Amino acid sequence: MKLALTSTFRPLVPPKLSPFDQNLASSNMIFRPSVTLTPRMRETVIMMAQKKKPKIEGVSDELNSIASQNLDFAPARRRVRLAFSNVQQQLDHVLFKWYEINSKGQEIFCKSWLPKPGVRIKGALCFCHGYGDTCTFFFEGIAKYIAASGYGVYAIDHPGFGLSEGLHGYVPSFDGIVNNALELYNIIKVWNNVAGRPEIVGLPRFVFGQSMGGAIALKALLKDPNEWDGIILVAPMCKIAEEMTPPVPLQKILILLSKVMPTAKLVPQKDLAELAFRELKKRKMADYNVICYSDQTRLKTAVELLKATRYIESQVDKVASPMLILHGAADKVTDPQVSKFLYERASSKDKTLKLYEGAYHSILEGEPDDRILEVLRDIISWLDSRCSMKN
Repeated sequence: MKLALTSTFRPLVPPKLSPFDQNLASSNMIFRPSVTLTPRMRETVIMMAQKKKPKIEGVSDELNSIASQNLDFAPARRRVRLAFSNVQQQLDHVLFKWYEINSKGQEIFCKSWLPKPGVRIKGALCFCHGYGDTCTFFFEGIAKYIAASGYGVYAIDHPGFGLSEGLHGYVPSFDGIVNNALELYNIIKVWNNVAGRPEIVGLPRFVFGQSMGGAIALKALLKDPNEWDGIILVAPMCKIAEEMTPPVPLQKILILLSKVMPTAKLVPQKDLAELAFRELKKRKMADYNVICYSDQTRLKTAVELLKATRYIESQVDKVASPMLILHGAADKVTDPQVSKFLYERASSKDKTLKLYEGAYHSILEGEPDDRILEVLRDIISWLDSRCSMKN
């Protein structure tokens, strides 16, 4: 039976009459006492009628207290949503993120960002992150921006990086990382075809690499050029800057040592955040990317990165796909002059190079806001023009 709450409470069932109330009983009158509720009494009744929210497991008492607040009005709901934003990003749900098992039996972390329902999807991007990064920190904002512009964005953490299995920061074979990316993005492609997002099927697919991920993207493109409709490179590691490269005699020693103790952390590494982030406030934010690899480089990893850049340098003339290269002109991590070399030597007839004056390595994360937005707009503009030709 529903309880109607007004300023006057009238029970539907009369109380049992006393046998002494003969006159009242014989008069066939219904007893309807009228009780006026004070504001405090009314508030108490409402609170008693409200269903108590169950405690949420796995979160602090403070968050549970916030979640138990009255959510009748939008400002309160928005406050609670903001408080739970970090928790929601960590949810292990197939719609937010998932793991795939690669051919080596490793669990590889995957994530996707899609346009809002009703927004026409123009194409798909497959992202390859850099050496000191993952796909779950700064890239969250990058991916959301691109997805809001009408693109499906897919990303993985490479083996040994981020949330994927493998010894942290260890690259036993650069080709192994490239093959893993090709394998996983093919799985995602099939997943979309069968049960995921059929609206993406048949749309243009681009490989998008940043820093070390740029080298991965380039090698993936060279290995399987027919899989991709174009490539976007942000500060690509086609050659490591002289400031970051060990002297040649030391390189020879490292190569020998890597055969004996491949996982040893013996290669000195400068502070990447200081070299990569121009804006101090954003540089400090990089400290919160707690699962990125920031220790000294493992011996075998250093050797594999050097080998990969030498291979790419010798193969750039074979890059024939549409290509966008974006690089900070003041980058001291990866050499912007090599991006110029890639642009000039690539056989692609559709290629664009843009250097940002004064910008450091992390042009999508560590620059002033207006520069970051400029780079994002350049990416969207390039994608839009290529997808309009395909659709």
